[in-house]
Amino acid sequence: MKSKRFAPIALALTWAGLLVGYWPSGCTQSMAGPSAPAPSPEVVSAAPVNPAPTTFLPHPTFALAHAAAADQQVTIADIAERATPSVVNVASRRTMKREQQPQQEEMFRFFFGPRGGEPEEREQRGLGSGVIYSKDGLVLTNNHVIEGADEITVQTSDGTDYDAEVVGTDEKSDVAVLRLKGTLKDLVPISLGDSTNLRVGDVVLAIGNPFGFSQTVTMGIVSAKGRSETRIVDYADFIQTDAAINPGNSGGALVNMNGELVGINTAIISRSGGYQGIGFAIPSNMARQIAQSLLKDGRVVRGWLGIGIQDVDPSLAGAMGLPTADGVLVSDVEPGSPAEKGGLTRGDVILTVDGKKTNSSTQLRNLIAEAGANKKVELNILRGGKAQTLSVLLGELKSDKPEAPRGENGGARPPEASKGLSLDAISPRIRQQLQLPPSIKQGVVVTGVAPGSTAQESGLAPGDVIVEVNKRPINSVQEFRDGYQKGTGKSVLLLIYREGRTRYVVLER
Repeated sequence: MKSKRFAPIALALTWAGLLVGYWPSGCTQSMAGPSAPAPSPEVVSAAPVNPAPTTFLPHPTFALAHAAAADQQVTIADIAERATPSVVNVASRRTMKREQQPQQEEMFRFFFGPRGGEPEEREQRGLGSGVIYSKDGLVLTNNHVIEGADEITVQTSDGTDYDAEVVGTDEKSDVAVLRLKGTLKDLVPISLGDSTNLRVGDVVLAIGNPFGFSQTVTMGIVSAKGRSETRIVDYADFIQTDAAINPGNSGGALVNMNGELVGINTAIISRSGGYQGIGFAIPSNMARQIAQSLLKDGRVVRGWLGIGIQDVDPSLAGAMGLPTADGVLVSDVEPGSPAEKGGLTRGDVILTVDGKKTNSSTQLRNLIAEAGANKKVELNILRGGKAQTLSVLLGELKSDKPEAPRGENGGARPPEASKGLSLDAISPRIRQQLQLPPSIKQGVVVTGVAPGSTAQESGLAPGDVIVEVNKRPINSVQEFRDGYQKGTGKSVLLLIYREGRTRYVVLER
């Protein structure tokens, strides 16, 4: 009777002993014992090294900590300790002037001062982060952290305060370079890594000052690369990470498991204003190039091709007879531009730039801009179904030059019939009203689009000028109707002029 009573207890103790014995064993071996080979520093893996022959998995905390292990059992704490001294607080102060008041309000203020004691000016303070990357006190940060600042103060990890001056800023990429002033002591510049070596799934650390809490370290992985469609800045190739980034982290460091800077933390996507798992960092290679240009020229010198571009979607590819929806479509070529001199024509599809694939119009813009002015690039294009290679000498993108429009899905879902459109001939009055250039010699103008019609769904809008139908120029509304009705297949290809550029739109019959 006694043995039967204690049998369940003995069984429970036996299982407990097994669990206690196996769990630490699995964790210890996953953290690499003396006989376990160290993983290559170029390939970061969270998998256990030489795991014990058991079905038990290592504890997640140990697995993540071991992701940083290199030759001498480097841990996450070691990486953070190495990189944190290079990350600084960036405090800015700017004076905001009160908006101009109506004349009677100005008279009131002349006699009685600001209404309700409201001050003429108010002070606005901002707090962000930055990264020291040279012994002589150069700091990388975001443009929006110091934009419009009257005073900038940088505090290093040891609590030393420095006044800082702006070396240069680039609003289009949100990069800024500061220089610390005064006597510099014991600065710890960070090592710049090669951001192109990052892989999706690599473990990274985000270091900064979220909500003013200095030297905060969070950990995550690289969620995606090449995020250029965020519309956060004009030129971007963001690293996406799930490492926690919050207000105050802007300008801080994203580091790899070698303790190298691979990104400048810049923005988050959030519905609450706080961290929700999606953060973006400017790749270190892009930040390095922009910083060098700011130091050398005081501005960023970007390449200029002089074309209008749009993404290729399946409907547009079908209408143009393209074999695939790869590449970026040239919808316009500016007269006298490097593109025209290099032989590019409307309807070409750019597949690569110097061997790098162009999967979107934004990516193409980045590649051309990064190449720089007076740089010769090789373009692989598709023209009339045949591949060609063109060599083009890029110009310099000036601030007053019209830039190629951002990637829009050039054609979306077109209308089932032309009845969704109201069209008219181009009269002298319309030409003057729309300020049409001399190059637009023919076409018809869209004067109305029926609400909810498929014409509206296609993206056509009043003021658009339809120049071609199925690659044939048109001069009247009747020619448009004829071209629309005589077209073969399920779609009709239109070339339209809008706001200074031409682009293609597809209409399904």
